[in-house]
Amino acid sequence: MRRAKRIRPRLPHTRAGQRRLVQAVMAVCVLALLPATWMFLTTGDRLRTTADAPRTDVAVVFGAGLWDGEPSPYLAHRLDAAARLYHEGRVKVLLVTGDNSRKDYDEPDAMRAYLTKHGVPGARIVTDYAGFDTWDSCVRARKIFGVDRAVLVSQVFHIRRAVALCGAAGVDSYGVGVDDQHDVTWYYGGTREVFAAGKAALDAVFHPDPTFLGRREQGVTRALASAR
Repeated sequence: MRRAKRIRPRLPHTRAGQRRLVQAVMAVCVLALLPATWMFLTTGDRLRTTADAPRTDVAVVFGAGLWDGEPSPYLAHRLDAAARLYHEGRVKVLLVTGDNSRKDYDEPDAMRAYLTKHGVPGARIVTDYAGFDTWDSCVRARKIFGVDRAVLVSQVFHIRRAVALCGAAGVDSYGVGVDDQHDVTWYYGGTREVFAAGKAALDAVFHPDPTFLGRREQGVTRALASAR
């Protein structure tokens, strides 16, 4: 039985062909980096810390996974930063947005429980159960909860994308990036953002509907009224 020959890609042998190949590779690299460049340019002056975040009514906290029903360490750090913003009087209401697509997985309620344990009154916490990704959370904050200005809380590697997408969704926002130990998860998150930037750019241009939209909710309005 004759062994099939392995087909190897043939590289151009002429200088002109090699030059075209290099130009094509460079063009692909430039196109791949354009979305990330867009994110950096549109969010350059929008990043803050918990100490200098602008005073505003609402902070939006994005979900980041659960471990055995409890917030993961990364999510806990986001919630700690949000609780600090509340206790220092920089925000009045916390909108926690995350995944509740299954009965046995409920990010928003776990986030609420964590915050109440850390001294944030339940009446100041509003839950969004359909924040399945960053774009969905931003669109729903604007269209469902009526948020047009907010401080966003996430990890440093994610916060630029959150600010860029919320801006595209109509939410004037500043981002508080939470720093963490630079472990494997951290580097994975940073690498993932390079690829996620492409989808973010498409979302910002085409404004797709979120996975679930639904009717307008008054949770933020009521929470702000009780805060006053």
